[in-house]
Amino acid sequence: MFPTQNLNLLYDQDILLWAEDTVAKLRARDFDHLDLEHLIEEVEALGISQKKELISRLIVLLEHLLKRLYVNLPHDYNGWERTIRTQRGELEVLLDAVPSLSGRWELSFDKAWQIALKNTRKEYPKTSFPAEWPYDRSIEPMLNHDMWLEAPEESVESE
Repeated sequence: MFPTQNLNLLYDQDILLWAEDTVAKLRARDFDHLDLEHLIEEVEALGISQKKELISRLIVLLEHLLKRLYVNLPHDYNGWERTIRTQRGELEVLLDAVPSLSGRWELSFDKAWQIALKNTRKEYPKTSFPAEWPYDRSIEPMLNHDMWLEAPEESVESE
């Protein structure tokens, strides 16, 4: 374990070594020699990264759902569906690992929807997309329901 005066230097030079040293001190209950300033920053950053991952994966999921539902390019359907399956699986893993993110689903969905809609409209400017998500936005259907199998045929333009 490193002495307290070297912790700032260690953090700046080798964060992995700093993390290992911090874990060793926590396990040894050596709380007096912890680099609390950086430990608090790292714990805070961990929570932020989990929230960002939820939004990021929702953006990708929603973009590909929008494409699959509204863009009439059948040769791209398989790739879009593969991305949908991948993102759904990753979201399921994330929600299992961090159950409290389920409570942030609605807020995260709203943010992700706005970004996904903006991105998809830019990518396919001739295609009409709904201003609001027209399907159930709760976790279970978003992770399991293939909306395009029940979607009525829309008149969409090819890109």
